[in-house]
Amino acid sequence: MCFAPTRAHVTKTLIYIIMRNPIFRYLPVAVLIAGMVMTVSPTHASGARDSKADTTRITATFQFITPAVDKTSDKEKSPAFPPSVHASTIVELQNGDLLAAWFAGAYEGHPDVKIWTARREKGALTWTTPVVAADGTFPTSSPSERELARMAGIDSTDHGRKACYNPVLCQMPDGEVVLFYKIGRFVQDWTGWLVRSKDNGRTWSAKEPLPEGFLGPVKNKPIVLDGSLLCPSSTEKDGWKIHFERYELDGNGHFPDGKKLTGSATMVGPVAAEKAEKTFEQGTQSPIGCIQPSILRLKDGKLAVLCRTQNGRLATSCSSDGGRSWTPVTLTTLPNNNSGTDAVTLRDGRQLLVYNPNATQPGEHNAPRTPLIVAVSDDDGAHWQPLLTLEDSHISEYSYPAVVEGRDGTIHITYTWRRERVRYVKVIIDN
Repeated sequence: MCFAPTRAHVTKTLIYIIMRNPIFRYLPVAVLIAGMVMTVSPTHASGARDSKADTTRITATFQFITPAVDKTSDKEKSPAFPPSVHASTIVELQNGDLLAAWFAGAYEGHPDVKIWTARREKGALTWTTPVVAADGTFPTSSPSERELARMAGIDSTDHGRKACYNPVLCQMPDGEVVLFYKIGRFVQDWTGWLVRSKDNGRTWSAKEPLPEGFLGPVKNKPIVLDGSLLCPSSTEKDGWKIHFERYELDGNGHFPDGKKLTGSATMVGPVAAEKAEKTFEQGTQSPIGCIQPSILRLKDGKLAVLCRTQNGRLATSCSSDGGRSWTPVTLTTLPNNNSGTDAVTLRDGRQLLVYNPNATQPGEHNAPRTPLIVAVSDDDGAHWQPLLTLEDSHISEYSYPAVVEGRDGTIHITYTWRRERVRYVKVIIDN
């Protein structure tokens, strides 16, 4: 086992005064929603070691990236800003801008669902108006277009389009931005695609397919390691299983294209898993069902992942050879509600996790997607301290976080807000 986290308890803070005030829900997208400074004294988790400091000062600024939903619109007609949004991703670009993406449409799985993006330029206080960056539409007027449609599994029942899912942004060492995403009627039908940008996400190329059977990073960000892009991925056919995709970059740090893409891609997995009871299959032991891994770099040079599961707890696996092989998946003691999480290794060596701290109960398939909290570990995940509660309302869900650390140590988080909007949080942690 890579590490055995203990369950952290949620610490409430004064930030709820702002988060729960309904007036803020209706401010325009470009308005700074909430910003305040609070002092948090984390509650020590059971078995936790003494922290280096008793008080952590956290500055958190909240903003909506997407505009408010017009609930009077006909969902089937796809208004200018779609009513359903989910699965955001965020990256800090080399020029200091922030770029976010998510999927949005009438509802998840509807063929009008596209990938949208918005940016916050370095030093700016607002996000740009969201625009479409990629879609699942396939014209068939030429042989090359028909071949792409075939690769996406388009048939006569699809009317030339399928839904888009789970974008993941990554800027390559050569500066090109790659936006990975999936196209399909449903998860088991997914195929992997990407678009590229040479101008920091202002314009995008035509969509390109990933090699057959490859999905790219399935929800959470990849890492550049040993001259390659290591992508955490998973599938949901015949059980939930994680795997890893490695794409060799060229000498200039360029992500391959065309025939070079197929030749550069290798896959590790699916990773074996220990057996455990799924929450909805009590009394039956089967391989741990896990998806959507987040990669962490440990102090001893190893890699570890934290994964969503069907078992009521987050799962982990470890690699000591740069992701070329992985230990069997085991369960941690961190709770999981059968919803996505994200994590990042900070420059100071600490691990940071954003998640819903709820365990799915026996007999159930999931647990509420609220509250949404930030936790940190200074011992590679053996113990976790809660730092900040982002949301605690019982209305709808607050889920599917994405998190990165900026070059100046600022934490940037995005997440789904009630399936209606994407919310951004800028977090500065001072110990």
